[in-house]
Amino acid sequence: MENLRDSVFKNYIDGQWVSSVSGRTSQNINPADNADSVGSFQESTADDARAAVEAAQRAFHQWRATPISKRAQVLEAAADYLEANADVIAEGLTREEGKGRGQSKGEVLRSAQTLRFYAVEGQTYTGETFPQDDPDMLVYTHREPLGVVTVIAPWNFPISIPARKIAPALIMGNTVVFKPSSDTPLTGYYLAKAFAEAGVPAGVLNFITGRASAVGPVLTESPEVRAISFTGSTAAGEKIAKAARMSTRTQMELGGKNPLIVMEDADIDLAVKLVVQGGFALSGQACTGTSRVLVHQAIKKDFTAKLIEKVKTLTVGNGLNGNFDLGPIATESQMQSILDYVAVGKSEATHLYGGERLTDGDLAKGFYVQPAVFDDVTQEMRIAREEIFGPVIALIEIDSYEDALAKANDTEYGLAASIVTENSNYAHRFATDIEAGTVKINRTTTGNLVNAPFGGLKQSSTSTFRESGRTGLEFYTQIKTVYRGI
Repeated sequence: MENLRDSVFKNYIDGQWVSSVSGRTSQNINPADNADSVGSFQESTADDARAAVEAAQRAFHQWRATPISKRAQVLEAAADYLEANADVIAEGLTREEGKGRGQSKGEVLRSAQTLRFYAVEGQTYTGETFPQDDPDMLVYTHREPLGVVTVIAPWNFPISIPARKIAPALIMGNTVVFKPSSDTPLTGYYLAKAFAEAGVPAGVLNFITGRASAVGPVLTESPEVRAISFTGSTAAGEKIAKAARMSTRTQMELGGKNPLIVMEDADIDLAVKLVVQGGFALSGQACTGTSRVLVHQAIKKDFTAKLIEKVKTLTVGNGLNGNFDLGPIATESQMQSILDYVAVGKSEATHLYGGERLTDGDLAKGFYVQPAVFDDVTQEMRIAREEIFGPVIALIEIDSYEDALAKANDTEYGLAASIVTENSNYAHRFATDIEAGTVKINRTTTGNLVNAPFGGLKQSSTSTFRESGRTGLEFYTQIKTVYRGI
């Protein structure tokens, strides 16, 4: 695949690469180097969105009738394309989102793995038969696709998140309209291109770029749309859920304020490693990222000293130019939001380190923020309650397991949580007591397996259908119960 730079990228609707009817495009800028234009992308309109939905609707009946082994072949071929072009796609992902080249390539390869997983799992996902007393009757359930599915993806994992939504939708016989984040449209383009090169039939997968305000209502409120899978902010998810029709399924994976508890018996070096990994990898821009660190008073002084010592060694830079610990913040507006929260933290808590915008040398070209740590954080403070989505850690003191649980659960969110302990009783109780959909023990809050369910509780999710793993197929199917006389 050619390495496209400064190109004009088109929508993919009904099997054709087409320009928006608006005739307008917008540039996507590299957050690590604002002089670098990643490319120009279509400023789609409601008419473009309508064309994509209608194409998906027309293609649905033929696609659902396509043998599932043929649908699986399309997923496998798309995975082949991603693997064969992983280096080029990873470079594009790094240029538009900012994470390191190695992390970007890992995400591309993980996405290929996701496609292969669903190509296999989808072929074994069936209904049930039920015993009953009538020897002349067979009772069974039949799973069938829903129809047109809208996939709206975020910028922080711009290929792995849409891959885990699109793959189960397609293998179960649905058709898809895919809208990537306006901040990472190139990576979305590469994923759509993988399916186009894999031979997906016209209209089965459609791809449009543009502002959510322009295309969102059509993608979420049209009667043809039978399901919406969205990952993003809780505020945006609530808006979509309220606007969707009663007959339209919604799957929302939203914000988090994820705690990591460090108990008095914890391995302090391990705890520091996990906090740094969970809080500062990807520049803190992960929905499962560690945001609150609840540390037992007995070890808090030693833990804090080691944490600050480690944070001071972290390197920040352009992921295309080296192996840095942190890259840029993905957008200027997100950087400003983080800087605003740092200012709030300085007014509320004890500022231990970091939080400044970095402008030395080449860093002046991008959106770089030094990782920050605050101490003496209490439950009512904004930096303890609101999602920052950046490299900012709040240290909260605890004096017991019960105190830790009360403070960890005192949040509207419930996405991910972790505890660091060598006490098996703490570990066992934590798995039950914590109000989070993803629970980690002596592991960082970030990361999830392709073959395991993923999702949050409370305001972190609609808590209806989980993503990822075999469970991820359920959202994209509906059940009919059949009573058949023999």
